[in-house]
Amino acid sequence: MPSVLLITFCLQLLIHALNTLFPQTITELLWLLYTKLPTPQSSDAQETVRLKKEVVRLHREMSATSAQDDFAKWARLRREHDKAKARYDEKAKGIQNFRATFDKSISALRWLGTQGLQFLCNAYYSKQPMFYLPQYWVPYPVEWVLSFPRAPIGSISVNIWAIACACVIGLVSEAIRASFTLRQGKVFEGNNKGEPLKMDAKSGSSVKKEH
Repeated sequence: MPSVLLITFCLQLLIHALNTLFPQTITELLWLLYTKLPTPQSSDAQETVRLKKEVVRLHREMSATSAQDDFAKWARLRREHDKAKARYDEKAKGIQNFRATFDKSISALRWLGTQGLQFLCNAYYSKQPMFYLPQYWVPYPVEWVLSFPRAPIGSISVNIWAIACACVIGLVSEAIRASFTLRQGKVFEGNNKGEPLKMDAKSGSSVKKEH
């Protein structure tokens, strides 16, 4: 049976991956699955795609038609284009509003799920010591804090071990991403995503390349 130390570490690693590394990927996958189901939003999404193609087609035909040589055809295409564009904008706005609500709901459910797993783990192993510190190694108040809430005095509780694991995982993750960004020479996330980096010769730090 895996040790509680390993179980807690793996749980913190999973929580970090779900909440920090792949939240957008998970949300996109769930949205794709949701739109495949027989829901009103699924039909609206398909209708939005169809209307977008129709708007593009009518725009091309209208651009290829001379308003001076064939005004009647151009005017008819213009009316059809404007009508399709209005319907597309209406459908797209509805989809965007629902998608924003969907993303917020998924984020809330993901947070509740991960925090719920952590709470259950901490509650189940609350009385079990992760390991013991050497006797008289730290003062009694520190021992009490490290064993909080119900682990034996002088031991490390699952709560403290989980916090330590989360901190280490977060630091290692940031170090790996920073190293990968410097190696590739461009930003991979945030508002400056895709922009190149350049190295400051004096400080040795990376800065965003100005254009």
